[in-house]
Amino acid sequence: MASIFVTGSSDGIGRETAATLLAMGHRVVLHARNEARAAEVRDAAPGAAAVLVGDLASLEETTALAETARGHGPFDVVVHNAGVGGGQASREVTLDGLERIFQVNALAPYVLTALMDRPSRLVYLTSGLQENGHLDLTDLQHERRPWNGMQVYSDSKLCDVVLALAVARRWPGTLCNAVDPGWIKTRMGGPQAPDPLHLGAETQVWLATSDEAAATVTGRYFKRRRELEPNPQATDVALQEAFLGVCRSLSGVELP
Repeated sequence: MASIFVTGSSDGIGRETAATLLAMGHRVVLHARNEARAAEVRDAAPGAAAVLVGDLASLEETTALAETARGHGPFDVVVHNAGVGGGQASREVTLDGLERIFQVNALAPYVLTALMDRPSRLVYLTSGLQENGHLDLTDLQHERRPWNGMQVYSDSKLCDVVLALAVARRWPGTLCNAVDPGWIKTRMGGPQAPDPLHLGAETQVWLATSDEAAATVTGRYFKRRRELEPNPQATDVALQEAFLGVCRSLSGVELP
């Protein structure tokens, strides 16, 4: 039995991932953005070891979530599933003065990774739209460029692959990979999405629990248990280090 923390697990792919892991007999700690969503998931997943609360659009709450999670660990696996879509018609800034999509999708998993105890396995959820992403380190938060929510989302998902590969390189003792779950029928994916919910969870569950040779690798990008080539920017070591530097500057948190 493994001890596993899944962020953004109050609904959608995150909840399906957690439910699958629970059904397999693992100890699973869930996460919700606020108390109302936490109450819902406690009812939906009564077998969970705990449901932790923290809004990833807040650096203060993300930092507190990391500390709370440490108290419920140590974890064998952390699945960074939480994220927001790119449907916003205009740029939204959080109370931290940061662009919301970037903060939730990219900066928050960096902060949690840096502040939580190092697990044996890390899985970062990305998207196939990372292929369309482009990291401009001088304007990661789209302050100067015309607003395009889906481009901002694509860029943030590329950031997740960059983060996964950077952590894999820095932490050779941790199996660290990125997963494109596909276009899944969820609140974010919408009813027009072609793939059922269980397919959106299968690869991260496999990477979290399997001892197969194909699953016990690091620094890779997967979809449907198949290793794929990510956006070329993701494998650029200099860009990885520069991205980590930007995250450090914005958050005040150093990745060990």
